[in-house]
Amino acid sequence: MTNGPYGQPQMPLTLDAFSQLAGFGFLGWSPGNLYTLLRSLWQTLLATGLVILVAYPLAYRISISREKWRALMLAVVVPSWTNQVIRAFGWMNLLSPGTPLAELAQFFGLIGPNMGLYPSNFAVTLGLIYNFLPFMVLPLYAAFEKLDYALVEAARDLYASPLRAFWLAVFPQTLPGLLAGTVLVSIPAFGMYVVPELLGGGRAMMLGNLVASQFAGGSNWPLGAAGALIMLLATFGGLFAMRRIGKRLSGGEEVVI
Repeated sequence: MTNGPYGQPQMPLTLDAFSQLAGFGFLGWSPGNLYTLLRSLWQTLLATGLVILVAYPLAYRISISREKWRALMLAVVVPSWTNQVIRAFGWMNLLSPGTPLAELAQFFGLIGPNMGLYPSNFAVTLGLIYNFLPFMVLPLYAAFEKLDYALVEAARDLYASPLRAFWLAVFPQTLPGLLAGTVLVSIPAFGMYVVPELLGGGRAMMLGNLVASQFAGGSNWPLGAAGALIMLLATFGGLFAMRRIGKRLSGGEEVVI
């Protein structure tokens, strides 16, 4: 709708909010909003990729462990029972100046003296990985639990290298869990608000922060609604793409998420 005098929506319906989201305003064009969209996309892709790198071997290790060692799953899942804001404040304390992590980064010359790792894009990425790791580990663990090791042994008997055996015998069987975890991680990460707000300190605004600011201090509800619609379209687009990719890579069998 149209932005009213006090920021509240009013008739008529218009596409001006999407033009503003693209950077066009009464002062001309500014790339600020597009930078926010690109930063959101980049942070989502980076965090999702790193979560996969951590979760895949972790889920496999848990699945082949003895019964008593499978309690390691609790170490992954239990922190997610805590409020997200509390976890973000915990990372703020861990990454502040004078902490062991900050001093280690200073030792390697990554940051200057008396500085911390927070606020920064690194802190935001670390917070996203920490928050969404359980959502990747759980579906991958379920996939590894159903793994048919006879196919792996057959690949080895046919003299397949370890990498080729993994790609042809293990990866296709774990693909449904990987795709489910990717959806569960990437879609919420794209619209994340708490982690960029607290760990980014205003330096790493993402789309969720842009939407929230328009309904609060920005007083531009139509612009906030346009950003929310972008997140909805990204959600539906991601689900559709993952379904098509999973169906093609799994030999026509539909992947249920």
